[in-house]
Amino acid sequence: MTDIAVAATAPFGADVLERLAKRHEIASLLTRPDAPAGRGRRQASPPAKDVAERLGIRILQPDRPTEQLDLGAPTVVVVAYGLLVPEAVLAKGLWLNVHPSLLPRWRGAAPVERAIMAGDEETGVTIHRTVKELDGGPIAAQQAFAIAPEDDAGAVYERASGVAVQLLDDVLAREPAFRAQPEEGVTYAEKIRFGDRQLDLTQPARDLVNVVRGLSPHIGARATLHGRPVTVWKARVADDGSFDPLEVQPDGGRRMAYQAWLRGLR
Repeated sequence: MTDIAVAATAPFGADVLERLAKRHEIASLLTRPDAPAGRGRRQASPPAKDVAERLGIRILQPDRPTEQLDLGAPTVVVVAYGLLVPEAVLAKGLWLNVHPSLLPRWRGAAPVERAIMAGDEETGVTIHRTVKELDGGPIAAQQAFAIAPEDDAGAVYERASGVAVQLLDDVLAREPAFRAQPEEGVTYAEKIRFGDRQLDLTQPARDLVNVVRGLSPHIGARATLHGRPVTVWKARVADDGSFDPLEVQPDGGRRMAYQAWLRGLR
């Protein structure tokens, strides 16, 4: 077992933290401050903090990491943390970033979502040194895996968490050897915006299904069906090649089978 600190905020980071805690001593969690969330805008803690509290891990929540930060370990695993770490802080230890893509493809905020939305049949996990350039650091380890046609973002993130911990076991067991990322093949996974969620039903059914898969089960694609605005959580390409919603959620309502929702409209 290796003493490490973890910098994580989002659900993916929380999952990796929980898995790492079963195999390594976690000196501390660096996470973002609590913030308003949900319709009521009530103060909520980051998912990674919830895991750390349950496991009894020391928690640090500065507005910004500074040189005075004491994480209690020389190696920091960064996974879906969401704040810029200054170069002066990075210089004080070994910061390893866990990125759920095959870098240099899909650098940025939404690599799993963008890979599925683009119709990629393969993705993976990259462990690289954290540097100033966004997801541009040299690679210590990388492993690919297939994206199945029925996989949504939740399934891919779960698989990536398991792969990440396996890769980290190997990287942390010895002095990591780094190789520079290729200069060719760089793409960026921009944050999901409002317009990315809107389904244009004139587009090919496969493209629409990929958007639904990429935004499920955590964001949701939006569409107007039979004159009603809904969130589409599951869909498929029908035998005749058309877009076939399977699970929807009307505004203000609950998720339900599309056919059940249709019956409620009659």
